[in-house]
Amino acid sequence: MTPARRRADMFVPAERDPRTLGPATGDERTLLVAFLAAQRVTLELKCTDLGTRLSQRSVAPSTLSLLGLLRHLADVERRWFRRVLAAEDARPLFSSPSDPDRDFTGAVPDPAVVTRAWDAWRAEIAFAEAFVAKAPHLDLEGHDAWRGTVSLRWVLVHMIEEYARHNGHADLLRERIDGAVGL
Repeated sequence: MTPARRRADMFVPAERDPRTLGPATGDERTLLVAFLAAQRVTLELKCTDLGTRLSQRSVAPSTLSLLGLLRHLADVERRWFRRVLAAEDARPLFSSPSDPDRDFTGAVPDPAVVTRAWDAWRAEIAFAEAFVAKAPHLDLEGHDAWRGTVSLRWVLVHMIEEYARHNGHADLLRERIDGAVGL
């Protein structure tokens, strides 16, 4: 266990925190991309150096785990950027219509499962970052069966919200695993 700290402290020392390097001024795209990058880095920080302990569940009967969040967010990135905005035939990697919670239930303490989750998550982020960088404007549209027509702007805002919500879960999950606290 780590020594007691204030919850409001940063998860890593401020001088080593990559989340503080983003811009605080700029145009809309610059700020949205920076906020999303900071949320992604927050999840990565919460999941780093845990190996198969990433699969540790919160409390019964929940299947929530850091590994499940990583797998879930890989699928979320894939859905919005590949399937909806790029119009690719990109099926989810970890869930399916017949097993919609497999992103969480399949998050087991196996090194190969952990490696696959990290690789998938990083690949989906790389695709999303390249897609956003090439997009001509934030009003670029895609079609989603659930939401209908959505813009790149909406997807970026939604992704920030999605990560922020799940990073709250990640705070509690990480504390349960090794006592580490901080934003």
